Amino acid sequence: MKRANQCLLGVLVLGLGIGQAAQAQTKVNLQVVGNLGITTQYKELETPFWTKELPAATKGAISASIKPWNEMGLKGPEVFRLLSQGVFDVGNTQLGFVAGDNAINDATDLAGVSPTIQTFHQVTDAFRPHLYRYYEEKVKVKPLGMLSFQAQVLYCRSEIRSLADLKGRKVRTSGASQADFVGYFGGTGVNMAFGEVQQALQNGVLDCAITGTLGGYKAKWYDGAKYLYALPINWAASLTAMNQKTWNKLDAATQKTVLQEFGRLEKAVYEQNVRENDMGLACNTGGQCPEGPAAKMILVEPSAADLELRRKALLEHVLPRWAARCGAQCVKDWNASVGKAVNLTAKVN
Repeated sequence: MKRANQCLLGVLVLGLGIGQAAQAQTKVNLQVVGNLGITTQYKELETPFWTKELPAATKGAISASIKPWNEMGLKGPEVFRLLSQGVFDVGNTQLGFVAGDNAINDATDLAGVSPTIQTFHQVTDAFRPHLYRYYEEKVKVKPLGMLSFQAQVLYCRSEIRSLADLKGRKVRTSGASQADFVGYFGGTGVNMAFGEVQQALQNGVLDCAITGTLGGYKAKWYDGAKYLYALPINWAASLTAMNQKTWNKLDAATQKTVLQEFGRLEKAVYEQNVRENDMGLACNTGGQCPEGPAAKMILVEPSAADLELRRKALLEHVLPRWAARCGAQCVKDWNASVGKAVNLTAKVN
């Protein structure tokens, strides 16, 4: 009997060991497509997150290599399509780039909705569940989190004193709502890859272009643009997601760690954006610039009248046109989340 009990105990211990082995996380090496490579966000936060911090947090269950989309021959809009096909494991791109695929991508960052980055983050958190559901059900990828940049402002070749001066100008925009915003004032939105903008400004192909306060400096847009109009239009919302099959390879504990750690990255990016907003203005316009020699653009501060014009453009043009593109259910979800946060109601005519 004693020997039988010892054998039974041995079987149980062996079975437990096999079960523990089965539950152990298989090591996964992730191929990550990161955000725009010239940015401090990519260099200082995204890269160490994937190559050092997440591997440490998962005790080596995850390792990763990362490249920015612009160094992979991509233009940005194709990232999520390739991600869903399994061409790589993780991808990030600006949601404005894919607003043409589905207008829901503009929902958290409509031009004019968020005058401050604090409002933008309230809007993002309000609509996040609806956007995540779309990506899980329709795009078939697993959202990990959302990032952004500094205020998206106008870089112009010739003098700009107010939004009314956009009339007749060709303006590089990223996303339908930015194009609608520019169109309200009589300008023409031009869809152009980020890497082509500097030369287009220099050659006069573009009159103005919109990007972040520090991003435009890092891309040397000041070589062609001489006026920086410091009115926040939106905040360049982006999404990071994982291929669904890759996500399914991770055990529950590792999945939880990935989401927790990415939440920490989100917070770090937000804090960086706050720091860098005024830094970008200074770097472009002759102020103190820790990123390099300051450029000599002319800083134009928006007037109180233009703050009202920004809201008027939103209410009369941007929001109605977006609502028509997004559809009844999308608008209903937006009104119940973002609309409540900013006291606005979108309507589908």
